[in-house]
This record gives sequence, C-alpha cells and structure tokens, in this order.
Amino acid sequence: MMSCRAERRLSTLRATSIPQLFKAGRAVYRCRDGGAGRFGDALAKAFNVRAERIMTTVNLDSLDLSALLCSRVCHDVISPVGAIVNGLEVLEDEDDASMRDFAIDLIRKSARQASARLQFARLAFGAAGSAGASIDLADAEKVSRGMFADEKTQLAWSAPQALYPKNKVKLLLNLVVIATSAIPRGGLIDVVVTGDGEAPSLVLKAKGSHARIPPHVESLIAGTPEGGTVDAHGILPYYAGLVARAAAMDVRFTIDGDEVTVRAEPVAAASPAAQAPSLEDSRPSDSEPPETALA
Repeated sequence: MMSCRAERRLSTLRATSIPQLFKAGRAVYRCRDGGAGRFGDALAKAFNVRAERIMTTVNLDSLDLSALLCSRVCHDVISPVGAIVNGLEVLEDEDDASMRDFAIDLIRKSARQASARLQFARLAFGAAGSAGASIDLADAEKVSRGMFADEKTQLAWSAPQALYPKNKVKLLLNLVVIATSAIPRGGLIDVVVTGDGEAPSLVLKAKGSHARIPPHVESLIAGTPEGGTVDAHGILPYYAGLVARAAAMDVRFTIDGDEVTVRAEPVAAASPAAQAPSLEDSRPSDSEPPETALA
C-alpha cells in the first residue's frame, strides 16, 4: 500500500525538537489504518537522525579555542576594571571627603577582585608559569577562595597538601567554576580531593536554593554540544571536558534536592591501543603546544 504524504514527510524529517516529531507522527497515525506501527518506525528513524546530529563531537581549532578562552577571561575581569575607572573619575571630580573615601574603597575592592580573577585564570586556563607538570593544591585552594568566597558563596576545601599533575588541578579549578554556576543564588561549595596525584577523586558538592545542573553543561563537557557549536558562554565546560580527557578523568553530575554533586574520577583502565596519551606526560608545560592542545 502506498504511504501517505505525512508518512513520507516524517521518514525524511530533520526535526530540531521533540514536539515537531510527535506532531508529524500524529499526522501519520490519522492518515492511514495501522499507522501506529509505521509511526513508531518512522519516528525512531527521525530520532536517530536528530541524535546523530546532536552527538557529533566538536573539535575547535587552536585559534578558536584561544579566542573563546580570552573572551571568557576578559568577561570576568572587565567588571572590576570598569569599577576602578569609575572610582578614579570620582576622585578627579569630587572634593567631598565622604565621596572620596567611597571611591578609594571601591578602587581597593575592585583591584583585589581583578587580581583574584586573573590569578585564578592563570592556573585554570594557562600554564601558570610552571616549568614542570605539577601544581600545588594549596595554590589551587588560595586562588579559589580569592575568586569565589564572597557574601553569598562559601567555600569549604579538603585536600592533601601535595603537588598534583597540572591537568588534574586545572580540571578541579574549572569544576569549581561550574559548581558555582549550579547555585545561582549562592550557598556552599564543598570541595573534597582524595587519593594520590595519579588516581585522584574530585568531589564537589554545591548546595543552595534553586540548585540545578547548569544547562547543556554535560553535553559541553562531553564535547558534543547541542547544535554543534561552542560560544563564549559554553567555552568553560567545553574546555573542562578537554582537560578531563587529557587527564584521563571522567566527570559525572547528579542532583538531589538542593544539592548538585560533581564527581571526577579516573576513567576505567583501557587497552593501550584505545587509551589516548595524556598531554601532561607527553610534553613540558613551557613547550610549544600542538593544534588544540592544552597549556
């Protein structure tokens, strides 16, 4: 029996949303007897087309990756730098003692904030001037507290005083940023690092009102963003995924009420042929990076 027009359309549909798929499927069901079975087959085909498009791995070239990371760093720093400029303008224009005191206080706080964000970015995104391939966890704690511990977000930190492989520490710092975005109204971020540097366990718990797993963060970390593109808003979790794969770490998210848990653990042992080499072991931090390699 010849298929109806709605069925032929569904069989070749490149839908971008589940409601579109079901709307087309209902048209098939109404246009012919026995349409339920054909609807299921055609709908499964359309879902497969959509899933293949969504799950395509995105590989940014080194220039795009650098540009997006620079954009992220500038976004974080421009606010306190702008506040410093505003404070200096007040000092130039005002003679009132109270206004000048306010301006000096604004400049002082904003300068500390800008410095803290730059120090964090140096460790989380760059080589941090390290000649080796290890970073002290105490330095990671220091820059995290300077970056995130404020009036609405508190940071609890439990980690050994030790040097850990660079990419694993960078992964930890990027996961702290992601955990902060899981509690938009503030709360407590509890960071626990256990195990040695070769096989650590990183567990971050973000607890606060309206906690949620940040949108699209799991697909971005997996390197398969919906739509197949990465912008400045999604570059941090995408970069965290690159670092995780370079460090042979697996990142998982769970949510229970007002608490989001981010867990990073070593990936299961793979065969030598299937296991990708770790970037942190393949070259020193101050060598020239290959295409899309992590600093």
